[in-house]
Amino acid sequence: MVSFLPVFTLEQQEGRLFAPLAWTKTFAMGFSSLLAITVIPALMVYLVRGRIRPESENPLSRLFIRGYRPVINLALRRPWAVLGVGMLVALATIWPYSRLGNEFMPSLNEGDLLYMPTTPPGISITAARELLQETDRIIAQHPQVEHVLGKIGRAETATDPAPLTMIETTILLSDEETWPDDKTVEDVIRELDGMVQLPGVTNAWTMPIKTRIDMLATGIKTPVGVKLLGDDLSVLAEVGQQIEGVLQSVEGTASVFSERVMGGNFIDIQVRRADAARYGLNVADVQEVIASAIGGMNVTETVEGLERYPVNVRFPRELRDDLESLRQVAVPTPMGHTVPLAQVADFAITKGPPAIKSENARRTAWIYVDLSTDDVGGYVDRAREVVEREVQLPEGVSLSWSGQYEYMERANARLAVVVPITLAVIFILLYMHFRQLGETAMVMLGTLVFAPIGGIWLLYLSGYNLSVAAGVGFIALAGLAAETGVVMIVYLDEAVARFRAEGRLRSMHDLKAAITEGAVDRVRPKLMTVATTMIGLLPVMFGTETGTRVMKRIAAPMVGGLASSTVLTLVLIPSLYLLWRGFLLKRELSTSTAQHKEGHDAQGR
Repeated sequence: MVSFLPVFTLEQQEGRLFAPLAWTKTFAMGFSSLLAITVIPALMVYLVRGRIRPESENPLSRLFIRGYRPVINLALRRPWAVLGVGMLVALATIWPYSRLGNEFMPSLNEGDLLYMPTTPPGISITAARELLQETDRIIAQHPQVEHVLGKIGRAETATDPAPLTMIETTILLSDEETWPDDKTVEDVIRELDGMVQLPGVTNAWTMPIKTRIDMLATGIKTPVGVKLLGDDLSVLAEVGQQIEGVLQSVEGTASVFSERVMGGNFIDIQVRRADAARYGLNVADVQEVIASAIGGMNVTETVEGLERYPVNVRFPRELRDDLESLRQVAVPTPMGHTVPLAQVADFAITKGPPAIKSENARRTAWIYVDLSTDDVGGYVDRAREVVEREVQLPEGVSLSWSGQYEYMERANARLAVVVPITLAVIFILLYMHFRQLGETAMVMLGTLVFAPIGGIWLLYLSGYNLSVAAGVGFIALAGLAAETGVVMIVYLDEAVARFRAEGRLRSMHDLKAAITEGAVDRVRPKLMTVATTMIGLLPVMFGTETGTRVMKRIAAPMVGGLASSTVLTLVLIPSLYLLWRGFLLKRELSTSTAQHKEGHDAQGR
């Protein structure tokens, strides 16, 4: 139960995802412990009757004992060799561990896709509509696509600040049972990305729900994002394009796009006050014409039953669709006639920010990076090294990595503090139980070093990355490994104590016999403890439904770790126990011999 303390400290989406798992496990363990000391003994009085067969008469136990006895005998004959082999295996595990990638959370297959390309700023509404129709038509031709619905622009609400440069196309996929064998969502994404290759369009493929969560949390729609912070948008735009060019060559980059924060096209109309005054006009008169005739103005409302609609009036498109037409817009004067707008104002086409974003009271420019790899942590490490080497940030400009990497760093920082505290609490609890540093160290050594070996190898062989989900699996594994280790040492202590009470613990041979009896005669309950957990996790390992990607990352460390933990419990702990108890026994025997000799000498004198 204590091992799940780090899970309770997780925040935001990882906390909301794994806290129910931790609470369920905690309540189940708590109530099962309560039942074990209350209900189970009462039920045994009524249900366990007649002759109780010893362990040796159980056919399953005889099978386990027959196979385990040669192993434990060999381990006790060569305890240092067993410890050496264990250390070699632990050292060999460094290689697969170093090749594991890092990610915040494995991608959840939602069953549908979201296509969110980005275009350079300045695209017109007509061109944007044509681009949306073209991409929808291409995507709909894919055999695994059932329906396509694209959107461009934004709603009349401050909660949807999407510009025309950002397309959102929801892709409904057909049932996976109708797909060709061995075809995955990743294969579909690669095929669609190859089909939709249009000039000026930077592709990004993701999942609908995941994207909404990411954009609400960080604003970044891709797995990795770079946020440039500074005071001058033109400087940020220049640095952003440099980083965009550098990241193109980094291994794992699928696409990269730096926001053109100064890429907006604007028509600036500057009123010439002297010329306007000659016609009896002031600046407000000219600006009112510009605002109403070109931009449009609500002049009244129409009532349709219970609904009200504003009536907006402006010049027709043919009178305002190019610069020359705008120059000819008629401005009424107090004298009763009109003059062209060009007579009283200057026109200029300028570049400016299509939108201004700020974060921490500083202006910001974002760079979106879509990945062709799941190793987010490894990619950011490579990308950061390249950017630091090839891009010189101007004074006053700072850079931060965002997206899923930001989540991962937050979770890792919290676990780096909480996990050592949890291990310290476990150590104290074990010491309070054993009252021996040696036995406590044996359990902690197995929990921290040997139990994770199988989990790391299974993660590597399965092609999984280290993630928060895998971390939760290792946390659960630590609790189970400590539990099985405690069970083994309790049985060994009981056997050694019985031999000592009967006066049979007089040599190393007697100690080995006691350890063998304690280990062999209780092999069935130890294997049952491990087997029931592993069997319960096997359906998760072979599942294919939605959500199993996350659950497999939790189950893999537990399944692989329980396998190595079984070897630890049945072979390594008895060997360590022999070395530790043998040292104490030799010191005890030598002390007893010395005292006996002194007593004999004193008696002789």
